Formats: sequence, structure tokens, C-alpha cells
Amino acid sequence: MKRILSNAVSLIVVMIVLLLIIPLNTFFVDVMIILNIAVSMLILLISMNIKEPLEFSIFPSLLLITTLFRIGINVSTTRSILGNGGSAGAVIQAMGDFVLQGNVVVGCVIFLIIVLVQFLVITKGAERVAEVAARFTLDAMPGKQMAIDADLGSGLINEEEAKTRRAKIQKEADFYGSMDGATKIVKGDATMSLIITAVNFIGGCVIGMVMGGMSFTEVLSVYSLATVGDGLVSQIPALLISTATGMIVTRAVAEDSLNVDVTRQFLNQPRSIMLTGMVLAILLVVPGMPKFQLAVVSLVLMLGGWQLSRRMEEMAQPAQAQAAEGTLRMTEEEQLQAAEEENFKDINSVYSLISVEPIEMEFGYSLIPLVDEASGGRMIDRIVIFRRQYAQEMGLVIPSIRLRDSSSLNTNQYLIKIRGEEVAKGEILVDYYLALEPPNPLGEIDGI
Repeated sequence: MKRILSNAVSLIVVMIVLLLIIPLNTFFVDVMIILNIAVSMLILLISMNIKEPLEFSIFPSLLLITTLFRIGINVSTTRSILGNGGSAGAVIQAMGDFVLQGNVVVGCVIFLIIVLVQFLVITKGAERVAEVAARFTLDAMPGKQMAIDADLGSGLINEEEAKTRRAKIQKEADFYGSMDGATKIVKGDATMSLIITAVNFIGGCVIGMVMGGMSFTEVLSVYSLATVGDGLVSQIPALLISTATGMIVTRAVAEDSLNVDVTRQFLNQPRSIMLTGMVLAILLVVPGMPKFQLAVVSLVLMLGGWQLSRRMEEMAQPAQAQAAEGTLRMTEEEQLQAAEEENFKDINSVYSLISVEPIEMEFGYSLIPLVDEASGGRMIDRIVIFRRQYAQEMGLVIPSIRLRDSSSLNTNQYLIKIRGEEVAKGEILVDYYLALEPPNPLGEIDGI
């Protein structure tokens, strides 16, 4: 059973080909026509419920199969119409009786309208959209590939996701390229339906008048009914497939299925709905217009738009209240953040971020009296004088010097650092004096 299901499409194609060769009973012809309508309706509904075209990527191949299926049915119905004296099954008979209503001209006009709408409007537009979409998709491929490589290089996505995106881009290009060719099949199918209808009618007239001895009126009554009915049961599924083709190639930007998107976007415009109702209400003043119908439709639109507008306002009030509460909660945080940003913008505050002093001098315990002004130290005054003199003479300002004692040094040692790096180190003996020996000393002085 699983093997049969895996080869179901191949079996269906073989059966369709057999339709072109093997004559079918009218019962099986009716079954095939009903299946054709059902499959076409199913394809249309699927195309309306997908979010993006790649969810129905088999559509180009399916379009070819359904077209071949319709051709096979047309061959079978043509064989039945011409071989059974205009009898081609109950479906064609019922469709012909329902549409014609005893008037051949009306049936032919309706059939031509359906064919021309499909051929000139839907198929022509879908063909152009598919062609443009295929061209733009191919042109955008290098830019999309570069964007994926950039996201991968920056670490926004991993290698697996990058492969998935590249595969999706390739599938989109292949899909729109296939759709560009598949729309030609739909266009050819519409042309072929006109030819088949003309062949059925002309061939039926020849067979009925030459071989059956029927009058022209009888031939027209019998074969026009069958011909128009056959054309309608063939063109209605073709129209559904053409509509599905147009929907798929025009699904450019979609957040959800077509049903959900249409409902959401229409219901989000209550003012437009009310204005439409007002315009219809204005048409009531036109003489001869159906007052009741216009009034009902206008009233429904205006009431519906007003109700939608009230509902949107009610839904917006809780959201506004929540937004106000959130604003109050965020006020203090925003103030702190604003103060922090203002502090960062201040040029002078940059120096507070630097934890390392530009110039630093450390000294041992015995050297504290040289720095401490309370003990008579003049170290700080001498540094201030030196910085001022250097700025006047050299034009450069020496940064402030950090002075502090250090227990890691010997009592008489000092240490100078620039940006935390040691640049000088020495020792000063407090309570000692420097004596310079003259050429002829009078005596010796005790020292170290």
C-alpha cells in the first residue's frame, strides 16, 4: 500500500494519458468531471490559505497535471458528444440546461465571457506578475546571499540557519522561474478550450445533418446544449486554477493566510467602511436607483464601521492605561539613565573614568615631613612653582601629581610613576647634609 501511495502521481498521469485513448462510459465521464471540479476548488482554497508561495511549491507541476487532466476529459466528452448524438453525461446535460435556459445565444455569450475573462484578465495578469517576480527574484539573489554572509560573519546566525536561508532563496528563484513558464500553460489551455468548443459544435452539425439526417434547428438544439455544457464544465475548473495561479504569484508580502489578512486589514479601517456607506446613501437621490437595496447596504456599512470604530477605541483604552503606567514606572529609570548619559557627555568627566594617575610619587615614612606642610615641608609649593614655570616656558601643562606614602618602600626611599609604570627610584637621607670637599680640607667630617 505504501509503495502504491508513493507512486500515486505517476499512476494518475498514466490514467490521464489513457483518457486520451480509451473511450469512457458516460458514468465515468461524470466522475472525471466532478473530480476535476473538486481538485480545482481544492487548489484554489489551498492557494488562499498559504502564507508564502513556497508552502505550495508543487503548484507549477500540479498545474501541468491538471491541464493534462482537463484535456483528457475534453477528449472523452468530445468523443461522447460526437459519437452518442450529443449525449455526454448528466453533468454536461444539467450544466447546459441550467445555463442556456432554452436560449442558445445566452449560453454562448456566458461561455465566451468566462473564457475571455480567464484569457485576457486573470491569465494575462498572472503571466506578467510571474515574469516580473522571476526577474526580480533572480536580480535580488546576490544581495540576499551577501546579507546572509554578513549575518553569518557577525554571529547573528549560525551555519545551519545560513544554509537554510540560502536553500530558501534558491527555491524561490526556481519556483518563480517555473511559475513564469507554467502561466503559459494556463494561457494555452484557455485558447484550446475555444478550439475544442468550436470543433464540438461544427463536428456535431456535420454529423447530425450529414450522417443523422437531422434538420439545422434540431442540430442546433442538441449539439449547442452539449457543446456549451461541455465548455462550461471545462472552463469553470480552468477559471479556478487561473485564479489560484494569480493568487500565488501575487502573494508578495503576507503575514498570514489570505483570509486572515483580508479580514484583519479590512476591519482595521472602520472610517473607510463608514465613508463607503455614506457614498451609497448619497446615491439614493439619483432617480431610478433601487432605494431599498441601497439603503440596506448603506446602513449595514455605516453601522458596521461605527461598531468597529467603537471596539477599536475600547481596545485602545486599556493599552493606553498600561502605557501610562509603564511610563510612570520608567520615569525614575529614565532620569537616572539621562543623568548618566549627561555625565558621559561631559568632557571633564572622562578623566574620572581613568583609574591610573598620570604622575604619581610614593615615598617612605621618613620622607613625610618633607611633604607635610604642617611639619614645614615645602614639597607641594615647589611642585606648583615648577608646573607653572614649565607651562610658561614650554607651553605644556604637566598633569597634577599624586603624592602618597607607601609602606612597601624603605623609610628613606621615593618612587616616581607615570601611568602606573615606574620611571625613577631613589633614596633621601633625612637629617643628613651634603658636604662638598674643598681642594684643601682643614679636616675630616664624619659621614656615610
